[in-house]
Parts: sequence; structure tokens; C-alpha cells
Amino acid sequence: MTTKRHNLNEILRKGNHSLVVGAADGTIATFNGRGIADLYGILASSSLLRDADVADKVVGKGAAALMILGGVRSLSTAVISAPALGLFRQVPAIEVRFEKKVPNIINRKGDGPCPVETICGPYATAEECLPLITRFIQSQNHAK
Repeated sequence: MTTKRHNLNEILRKGNHSLVVGAADGTIATFNGRGIADLYGILASSSLLRDADVADKVVGKGAAALMILGGVRSLSTAVISAPALGLFRQVPAIEVRFEKKVPNIINRKGDGPCPVETICGPYATAEECLPLITRFIQSQNHAK
């Protein structure tokens, strides 16, 4: 299992991907989207996350909620927010490895908190976060 996780991290870094999913059936899927859009799309359209090992560059509370709801087995990330780690701690079966814990994820402009982390902030469970994330994704899709 350690070798598999190491390979996912290597694929993430060498391919400059934003997300790598090692599915339960052994297939590896890579993603290059920004923010939580890829995770949301996976959760909405497949069972790829179920019992999967995931490598992600940065994990905030919204991404954590989506991974929890998707049923991931493990996560390896360079950066995780304290709120995301708090959600993961509610599900001890998910192994979480990280290099750095930060108080919150900063937005792309670098001038404030990530909007998804902000909207999920007051909610205690992944299930409570999902409708807020859905509305956020829908608003982003309409803005395009």
C-alpha cells in the first residue's frame, strides 16, 4: 500500500496534475482541473472514489467533504486545512497523510480565504457541506 501511495504522489508531481485517484480496481485516473470541480464531477457521475487512494495538491474543507462522501480509503496531500482535517477526523477509517497543515486555504488571488472553505466553514459534516458545494459549482458553471 505504501508503494501505491508513493506512486500516486509521484504521478501527481511529475505530471503536474491537481488530483490523482488510484481506484479500488487498480486503475489510476489523473485530473488537471482547478479547485474542487474534478472531485465534484467524479462524485456526481461515478463510484471512482469508493475505496480509492487519492493524491491531491491542496485539500480544503470542500474537497475533504467530497472525498468523505465518495468513500475514499486514503488521502495524501502536500497541504491540508485545519477544517478539512477536522472533517476527516470524523471518519477514522480514512487514512490521511499531509506535509503541512494550514489554518485555511487561500484563494487563487492570494488575498483571502478560499470561497468553498468559507461557505463550508460553519457546517460540521460532509453531508451538510454538499448542497453548498453544489450551489457553488452551479454558480461557477453559470458564470462561464
